Amino acid sequence: MEVEPEAFSPAEEDTSSESTCYQCSTCRGDEEWSCASSMRGRAKTRSLSASPALGSTREFRRTRSLHGPCPVTTFGPKACMLQNPKTIMHIQDPASQRLTWNKPPKSVLVIKKIRDASLLQPFKDLCMYLTEVNSMIVYVEKKVLEDPAIINDDSFGPVKKKFCTFSEDYDDISNQIDFIICLGGDGTLLYASSLFPGSVPPVMAFHLGSLGFLTPFNFENFQSQVTQVIEGNAALVLRSRLKVKVVKEHREKKAMIQNGIEGNGLISPSLEKDVFKQAIQYQVLNEVVVDRGPSSYLSNVDVFLDGHLITTVQGDGVIVSTPTGSTAYAAAAGASMIHPNVPAIMITPICPHSLSFRPIVVPAGVELKIMLSPDARNTAWVSFDGRKRQEICHGDSISITTSCYPLPSICFQDPVSDWFESLAECLHWNVRKKQNNFAIDGEEEF
Repeated sequence: MEVEPEAFSPAEEDTSSESTCYQCSTCRGDEEWSCASSMRGRAKTRSLSASPALGSTREFRRTRSLHGPCPVTTFGPKACMLQNPKTIMHIQDPASQRLTWNKPPKSVLVIKKIRDASLLQPFKDLCMYLTEVNSMIVYVEKKVLEDPAIINDDSFGPVKKKFCTFSEDYDDISNQIDFIICLGGDGTLLYASSLFPGSVPPVMAFHLGSLGFLTPFNFENFQSQVTQVIEGNAALVLRSRLKVKVVKEHREKKAMIQNGIEGNGLISPSLEKDVFKQAIQYQVLNEVVVDRGPSSYLSNVDVFLDGHLITTVQGDGVIVSTPTGSTAYAAAAGASMIHPNVPAIMITPICPHSLSFRPIVVPAGVELKIMLSPDARNTAWVSFDGRKRQEICHGDSISITTSCYPLPSICFQDPVSDWFESLAECLHWNVRKKQNNFAIDGEEEF
């Protein structure tokens, strides 16, 4: 019996699905996708898997964005895409990504680049504006207030007393911050991302650093720009992050237990799994870098994709980056640059000892696993957005996949204009001296 295309119409789906929370299969059940209310601006596009597409091509809607029309998931008279709510992938129109507030924001985290005297006055002006004009609760890291210039400034004392302070790795502020303001360069934004292992508040980044690829706002008119954000009048770009899990053998404990029970027989596999392994998770905005460290030998690491060995990297290392990180270390290593709205993960070798090893782009949601090759001569080292650098030995593993918690970065104009503006201003993309035109009389000049 043939199935009519109308049988897959979204109208016949359960209308209660809009309020349902789905679990992402990539997260193995430890993170959830919440179905938020519709955002202001243009209508959201359909999910590739959350709702079936209509069977008629008349329902195509071409957006004025980087992406084409929403794909129809019925193929011919009998075939269709299997609907699986646990594998959700969105192709969203960047023009529809607008900030909105369920309630007016009351608390703001101000992150300032430390050891930079030029940022002291902008920091004071911003904090006084937030506390005295907008009556907001301002959170500041303790080490920022330890600057002698702030301590010795008597005029700033009454404002400083109103601050809420915290320390990295000690205080959890995940559920206390409504939005974030960064004063500095790209590293300041990366640091803000590392403070939130789960959902990240919207981030407004001012360009007060050296490069400023990720910081689109200038500080001259900060009052009006901050006011627009507080009122919810701003565009967003959702910068995907990587969820990284590092599993390492607890070698000291393993040696102690082995010495204690050496005469009693072998160690059970369950004991080895529970006692000898320790796992640490990170949320990474730019990239995970695995390199050879101080060793003079080539690094030799195996790269698995969804459990299948895809290649062995022999060289200085490998970079696994988000689209945001594609314009950072990966671009310097010869990779392509990917717009932040593209759901992808980039794998870039660092100085590979091969003429044919080129960077590749894999779909967001796959799980990558990196381990030392069994015959590797030396260990490897790994870092996460340039921080938390640590050694990787035989038996250790690094699992990487796309996180369910992106970083919502507030745009100066919109996701497309801001990105190309940064390419031109910061990286001087496609900037060259223009070719002269032909002479007016039509004669060619050689």
